[in-house]
Amino acid sequence: MESNSRQTMMPGNPTIGLIIATYIEAKPFVEGIKWHQRANAPFPVYQGRDLSLVISGMGKANAAAACAWLCTAMAPSCIVNLGSAGANRDGMPPGTIYHIKEALETDRRHFGTGEPFRYVPCVLEGFSTARTATRDEPVIDPLERRMALSFAELSDMEGAALIQAARKFQTPCLLFKFVSDTPGHTTGDEIPGLIRRHRDGLFEFFTASLLPRLKRDFAQQPGS
Repeated sequence: MESNSRQTMMPGNPTIGLIIATYIEAKPFVEGIKWHQRANAPFPVYQGRDLSLVISGMGKANAAAACAWLCTAMAPSCIVNLGSAGANRDGMPPGTIYHIKEALETDRRHFGTGEPFRYVPCVLEGFSTARTATRDEPVIDPLERRMALSFAELSDMEGAALIQAARKFQTPCLLFKFVSDTPGHTTGDEIPGLIRRHRDGLFEFFTASLLPRLKRDFAQQPGS
């Protein structure tokens, strides 16, 4: 089955794999990039000439499964996780984009030390960086944000799992997140609207600033 999937989905061998958790976040990418093929199993998958996009679903299990499938089926030269994250402190306005330099799994801790597991992705020079605290539930309550801030400036639901899964396949993994909500946003009902408001900025950043760097640093050359 894996061999058939690889032959079906890999004409031209796409070189850069994108993982985005939800269609709400991915919509500008789906509509703004020329995709040659689309599939719906086991995840929504969009394939272009040198990009593949997987919409994983939210949470660590979905993210890890999507990363493992993408590495197996597509053999990308790198994995890039794009999406939204909540700010754990003030002074990080919605729409601001950060390159994640460390992800901490704050709801899974080392038995010996009690400290969260830490994962370091690939980091490119020239981008504003931040850390993210990854857990399977969104961090919205102001008290929970303050607790998370002791580890990281942002909170997300996928980052640490993606880094860990990509490492199993010896595939470079990079994370870029835009701030969707801040300590001033205290209900989950606000978040979808904030994502819709700022998602286009992430796509513009990707096409104008990030994609050229990825192609230069990671894209596989013909015959390589």
